[in-house]
Amino acid sequence: MFEKVNGKVVKVNVGMAGGVAARTGAMLFYTGDVSFAPHQIPGGQGMGGGGGGLMRMAGRMMAGEHERTMLAQGNGEVHYGFAGLEVHVVQMQPGAVLRVEASRLLANTAGLQSSIVSVMSSGGGGGGGGIMGALRGAATGALTGQGMFTTQLSGQGAAVLLAHGGFLELPVGGPNPIVVDPQAFVAAYGNVQTELKTALSWRDAVGRGSGEAMQLHCVGQGVVYVQASEEKL
Repeated sequence: MFEKVNGKVVKVNVGMAGGVAARTGAMLFYTGDVSFAPHQIPGGQGMGGGGGGLMRMAGRMMAGEHERTMLAQGNGEVHYGFAGLEVHVVQMQPGAVLRVEASRLLANTAGLQSSIVSVMSSGGGGGGGGIMGALRGAATGALTGQGMFTTQLSGQGAAVLLAHGGFLELPVGGPNPIVVDPQAFVAAYGNVQTELKTALSWRDAVGRGSGEAMQLHCVGQGVVYVQASEEKL
């Protein structure tokens, strides 16, 4: 499927991959008979209607998680890269889940099931559900640089991640959690649960603007990908 040309570029045979969804502006060049069309990840519209102003706000945040993407189809080879960032290919296996912020996802094979899910549902006690949980999630996202929603991929295929400064691949599954600065977090693959924790009260934390006030605890079985930088993509 995806093959690394170098540390910042991948290539893929679109026909053999069954189509490729990639963020707009990522296509560098292609050969063969390939067509491109706008592509929408399911879930971006899921909270936009009803429920009053707070739910509409959450719907706008959900839609904001989705980067504009283009679907490539046909028979040919396409080269992808974005902003000179480092790339890493994840080979997806049935039963595993990849959760990644849209800004850190370069491309994926079109056969993968994709959706936009709440960060609150992807881990443990992130502050509770409902509207108040969503508001706490929004405040956390503003503090840490992480979004309130994240892109989820599952099925059999492949995805390409982006990072600033290179990747660290951290195995999850030991007796202790892997604790990550949220601003350095790229993605979690496998059966990994994430939970944002802080030693500070919300009143103390808000306004500090440091991801180090918050820590992302990762438990379960799988891999966490971290970039060698706290720079937001």
